[in-house]
Amino acid sequence: MLEKRSFQTLIMLILVFLLIWLVFKTRFIFDPLFTYMGAVALPVIGAGILFYLMRPLVDWLGKWKINRVVSILIVFMLLILAVFLIVTYVAPVLQRQFTNLLNNIPRMVSGVQDLISYWQHNQEFIPKEVNETVNKITSNLQSYIQSFMSFIFGFISEFIGVVFALILIPFFLFFMLKDGEKFAPFITQFFEADKAANIRSLLRKIDDALTSYIQGQLVVSICIGVLLYIGYSIIQLDYALTLAIFGMIICVIPFLGPYLAVTPAIIVGFFQDPMMAVWVAIVMIIAQQIEGNLVSPNVMGRALKLHPLTVITVILAAGSIGGLLGMLFAVPLYAVIKTIISHFYHTYQDTLPEDEDALI
Repeated sequence: MLEKRSFQTLIMLILVFLLIWLVFKTRFIFDPLFTYMGAVALPVIGAGILFYLMRPLVDWLGKWKINRVVSILIVFMLLILAVFLIVTYVAPVLQRQFTNLLNNIPRMVSGVQDLISYWQHNQEFIPKEVNETVNKITSNLQSYIQSFMSFIFGFISEFIGVVFALILIPFFLFFMLKDGEKFAPFITQFFEADKAANIRSLLRKIDDALTSYIQGQLVVSICIGVLLYIGYSIIQLDYALTLAIFGMIICVIPFLGPYLAVTPAIIVGFFQDPMMAVWVAIVMIIAQQIEGNLVSPNVMGRALKLHPLTVITVILAAGSIGGLLGMLFAVPLYAVIKTIISHFYHTYQDTLPEDEDALI
């Protein structure tokens, strides 16, 4: 029995769960480590995302016999130029539209209250419970909006604090681009030749999955943002740039992103003109069809090969645990875990004797 692979696998799983239980019981020992990891998590994650976006350009410059450090400096200059252009030309318009949107929120709230009051006074057979619920919502609508805006401003205050942590991103990014190729050899040097080759294969698969997802999702989001801005501008929707940029950012979340992105635009369009809400929905449908039939098949087709139902389930579960950040990082994390499990499963199958493999 001890020589059977199934029994050995069972023992390994028991040991893994026992190790997890011991770590949980002695987690106070790891508190300093978790604190350190939390402090560097944002710069590392931010630099990692930029690493996968900038590495193709650095590698392309390297093909022209340009020194890697010089290539990295060129990429940094392009990033600085892009930030300068955004701050100079996009940020003022965005700030003006966002300020006007905030100033119009009381008018929108008043419009909702008037609409509810009109509906109540023109309905004769409304249950008492419904009336009480509507009255409660109407009386507290302003406080709900104020609470929401307090949350927004609190988020902005926290974001300002996060900006200081972002200062470390260029330093992490520089060394990732410069020494990223040394990571796999550094890890595999501690293993035997056959195991080192296996680990290199696993790291290459993880790298391919992250590269495909991050680069593909960025292209998809930018395309949706551009399409939304063009559509919103054509129908003359107020705050077109702000709503398009919001849609571009939210569309980073696969599948659910487009539905979340269109909600504020429909609300704004409804208060501008009820028919405008219909036009906004049409713009989103057209943008989604173009993205789904032209952009995603060519950009994301090779990325993850995940079933849409699986992606939605993972996103909803991660959102309930980690909020917006959980939704953003759920799919790439799931892809990495799936890649690791699939790799070791195939490795396990390759090591099975022929007779045992036939029994399985």
